[in-house]
Amino acid sequence: MAANTPSPFDLDQPQAYARWRAAKLAMQPRCVEDLVVDVADPRRLLAAERTALLDTCARTNMVIYRSPVIEEDKALPRRLGAQLGLQRLDANWLADEDGISPIAVSTQRPGARADFIPYTDKPIRWHTDGYYHPQSRRIEGMVLHCVRAAGEGGVSGLVDHDRVYIALRDANPAWVRALMAPDAMTIPERTDENGVARPAQSGPVFSVLAGPDGGHALHMRYTARTRSIAWQDDADTRAAVAFLEQLLSSDVPWIYHVQLQPGMGLVCNNVPHERSGFIDHPQRPRLLYRARYLDRVGAPPAPHRHAPQAAQPELWV
Repeated sequence: MAANTPSPFDLDQPQAYARWRAAKLAMQPRCVEDLVVDVADPRRLLAAERTALLDTCARTNMVIYRSPVIEEDKALPRRLGAQLGLQRLDANWLADEDGISPIAVSTQRPGARADFIPYTDKPIRWHTDGYYHPQSRRIEGMVLHCVRAAGEGGVSGLVDHDRVYIALRDANPAWVRALMAPDAMTIPERTDENGVARPAQSGPVFSVLAGPDGGHALHMRYTARTRSIAWQDDADTRAAVAFLEQLLSSDVPWIYHVQLQPGMGLVCNNVPHERSGFIDHPQRPRLLYRARYLDRVGAPPAPHRHAPQAAQPELWV
């Protein structure tokens, strides 16, 4: 990508947007199976496996891997991420000391994890991870690995935020402009017995990341929650939020649904996702490992003896 290439996300660059939009729609997966890449061992990718994972993620901002590795190896997401350019783990306060979060129903009542929906069996509405973080801790990449699936339910909804942007911009570019405002969405402060545990955090829904050689990529920060959130109070923002809510509850074919099975996982550029409620198997409760990163998928990793350096897919536009 040449330096100073017009950004397709610049509302004053309709031709750049039209070219990017056409290419993006031409690459759109037809079904969730088109997102799946089979790998022998996520901890030690073969060159062809790594290329397939990167290529799929470059086209759709996400990829689902499927493997026979089902043991409880908590290092797996970190080792997989490192091969795909994910290095800077987000050491959030609910993660373990290694930066990996075991996602399971918390048995501690009360307890820090038990107070948050991901650690319950309740459904989770559409969101991107870390939407309450400041820009300096923006979650750009994520690995979610399934060790045990729920007995019933626990289906993930996934959508490429580039595709959401296209739908919104095609409907009304003014709505995109509103959601790019630096104070479009504010998460109020969170308090606990010690005072302010997390300060209020304002930021845009859509922001543009500057990549190597003048390339660009889109980042989305979003939550469908209706409490403890403050949207900018203007007509375009209200209309844009209503459009997003309606879109994400629709049956458009580019919103995908999958129940991750043992050995499967998601690698993504923090795409919007949701989770249905579930019922645990009494002897085999649901367990996933989550690693969140301050990097996007695709930076070249260090050379690996099992995976020689392959051609790098185009990850920026």
